[in-house]
Amino acid sequence: MERRAQGHFDRLRAAHFPPERNYLAAHITMFHHLPETREVELRRDLKDEARHERHIPVRVDRLRNLGKGVAYVLESPELLDFRDRLARRWEHDLVPQDAGRWQPHVTVQNKVSPEDARMLMAELEAGFSPWTFTVTGASLWFYRGGPWDKICDTAFRP
Repeated sequence: MERRAQGHFDRLRAAHFPPERNYLAAHITMFHHLPETREVELRRDLKDEARHERHIPVRVDRLRNLGKGVAYVLESPELLDFRDRLARRWEHDLVPQDAGRWQPHVTVQNKVSPEDARMLMAELEAGFSPWTFTVTGASLWFYRGGPWDKICDTAFRP
């Protein structure tokens, strides 16, 4: 995502995500689990779809209480379309969580008490108004039992 949005969400994660669980920069998860055995094909497919894509406009629409965390809900027909194209390519590899309807979001707090989540939700909602940013590319990561492993970055056209 563009630097301004990345910095904003990263600062919120640094302030509100439990430090022992804050391994990654702020991100928009499109798929939760893809098979490592298909790494070559996944990388190829991602790069193939990305090379046709322009920077994607995204609207930060509202906040969502996750029960034990808080996320910003994103709206973008173009981002949904990009993700749908990848899902069609990978349909036989998707776990049930990834095969259903996708709602893009950025999680800024997770794995906290419901009370802490409610407090942050109220704080963030008090000053919230919708805003926009652009998604400038996509990355492929694998979780291999320890830290996350970045496989590749792909840039969209400006």
